[in-house]
Amino acid sequence: MKTRTIRVDYMARVEGEAALTVRLKGDEVVGVELRIFEPPRLFEALLRGRSCFEAPDITARICGICPVAYQMTACAAVESALGVEVPADIRTLRRLLYCGEWIESHLLHMIMLHAPDFLGVDDAIAMAKLHPERVRAGLRMKKAGNAIVTALGGREVHPVNVRIGGFYKAPSRSDLEALLPELRWARDAAADTIDWMGGFEFPAVDHPYDFVALRHPEEYPLCEGRIVSTSGLDIDVRDYDSRFVESQVAYSHALQTTLDGKSIFCGPLARFHHNFERLPAVARIAAERVGLRPPCTNPYKSILVRGVEVLFALDEAIRIIENVSSPRLPFIQAPGRAGTGFGCTEAPRGILYHRYTIDDEATIADAKIVPPTSQNQRSIEDDLARIGKALAALPLAEARARAERVVRNYDPCISCATHFLDLRFEIVA
Repeated sequence: MKTRTIRVDYMARVEGEAALTVRLKGDEVVGVELRIFEPPRLFEALLRGRSCFEAPDITARICGICPVAYQMTACAAVESALGVEVPADIRTLRRLLYCGEWIESHLLHMIMLHAPDFLGVDDAIAMAKLHPERVRAGLRMKKAGNAIVTALGGREVHPVNVRIGGFYKAPSRSDLEALLPELRWARDAAADTIDWMGGFEFPAVDHPYDFVALRHPEEYPLCEGRIVSTSGLDIDVRDYDSRFVESQVAYSHALQTTLDGKSIFCGPLARFHHNFERLPAVARIAAERVGLRPPCTNPYKSILVRGVEVLFALDEAIRIIENVSSPRLPFIQAPGRAGTGFGCTEAPRGILYHRYTIDDEATIADAKIVPPTSQNQRSIEDDLARIGKALAALPLAEARARAERVVRNYDPCISCATHFLDLRFEIVA
């Protein structure tokens, strides 16, 4: 029987560096490897021995695309260990900051990385020649998200204003209100972008995913909630380690996560599945206008759900700014004490989990960080295995492009995922 290997040595239009190997025997897939080969970051080891109050600033450096997610999750975990509960006004400002990151991250992926797949062009530069108004609008909307992060975080990339207990400095009401005109324009532009993307041609596929996401009783989840799954999981964040298991494969510097031994899918599709009714009316209406309702198990339509989440984040940011009051104090003082804390928030790509053990001197004794891309790796490989027959029938160049497209549905953040490596030496006789 004829065997064939499809290799993609360097993935295009993903954040970070990775490679892909699909091995076929006839039209049957006998092996799939998403090879994440960026050097391991070793942030968990870097955190050990450092003050727990440094965790937000250190972990923010894990990713330039989603630093807010790491800061918010680090704060949640450390504050959990220290027994700190931030006031409602600080919590609201953190939610606003997270909205800014969702806006900029989703738009980067949707317009610059993912939309070219549906338009039959190689990249955003080629797309800009055919649809310049869409690229300009996308960049302008992204800039509105950047402005939120700057106003609350101090700068666009790797914010420096977040601390345990709140913020070093609270933004003034006038600084936040100055963002409103552009955010209102962006909200209208986001709805129009969803309508445009709704006209894309989506492959007719549906897969039996186990969607994992946070679910909050009242809000579309960002910083809090219980961890739920399609398969019936409903647990507190502190119980994450009792159900989710990380394991290493020889071909990747990133660990792979399973739930009860099976693949999971986290991110926009999962959040949408578990929290559709918690979206504001403007986002629900926009989704339904393009035929989008849960359950949606077509991974190619993740671009539409990201568009809906951008619209949600813009509407939520406007609502917060119109109603929020400046906090009396920008932070509350957190006591240094021993304990173990757990945090889980919804990064743009899915749930991000942190666990810290802190000693009597407020020093981190142990740290665990599980990024979304690690949790989605097995699901990505499953999707590639499902299209084995289609890949076998295509010329090699087309097969590579088709395989890459499957990976881009997940918006993988490769740099986030390479946080661990188990290095072993073996003596061969």
